[in-house]
Amino acid sequence: MQARDWAGVGELLSDDVVVEWPVSGEWIVGRDNYVGVNAEYPEGWSIRVLRIVASGEEVVSEVEVPHESLGVHRVASFWTVRSGRVVTGREYWSELGSDPSPEWRAGLVERL
Repeated sequence: MQARDWAGVGELLSDDVVVEWPVSGEWIVGRDNYVGVNAEYPEGWSIRVLRIVASGEEVVSEVEVPHESLGVHRVASFWTVRSGRVVTGREYWSELGSDPSPEWRAGLVERL
């Protein structure tokens, strides 16, 4: 992704991969659509991998995606991999600070 090697990204996906984005209420169905969504994302971004955890066919990643004008996003992604290709995914995209802390818990938390 960081190298913008879209053909290489496509090689890691099954033809009929399905990726769910619950926060925005979208499904991305098919390799070409998933690659296309990422290739069309407005330039000015980079990726910082925070962690990857894998067990059998399941892989979880947490990454930070700072963007020059769109802010800093964090992404928690849950992948199912079979025969070396991603077959399903669920990604939770959130912009840092976009979920305001409610007043009722102000005395119980500390700001990052």
